[in-house]
Amino acid sequence: MATTQENSNTLREEMQTIMNHAHALVDATSGEIDDKITAARTALKERLDLSRSDFRNIESQILDKVQAADEFIHVKPYYAIGGTFVGALLLGWFMARK
Repeated sequence: MATTQENSNTLREEMQTIMNHAHALVDATSGEIDDKITAARTALKERLDLSRSDFRNIESQILDKVQAADEFIHVKPYYAIGGTFVGALLLGWFMARK
C-alpha cells in the first residue's frame, strides 16, 4: 500500500506536468500576433499562476490534516476503530433502507 508521502509526490508530479504543458502552450503561441490568441495566452498565464499558488495552499492544508489524523490514530487507536465501526454501521443502515 502506498504511503501518504508517495501519493502526495505522485499528485504533485502530475500537477507539475499539467502546468508544464500549459506553459509550453503559452510559450509556443508567443510569436502569434492575433489579438484573440494574445488575450487567451495572457488569461491562461494568469490562471496558471493563480492555480499554482492555490494548489500549494491546498496541498499544505491537506498534508496538515493528514498528519493530524495520523497522529490521532497513533495516540488513540481504539477511538479510530470505534469511530470507523459506528460509521460503517450507519452507512450499512442507510444503504439497507430503500
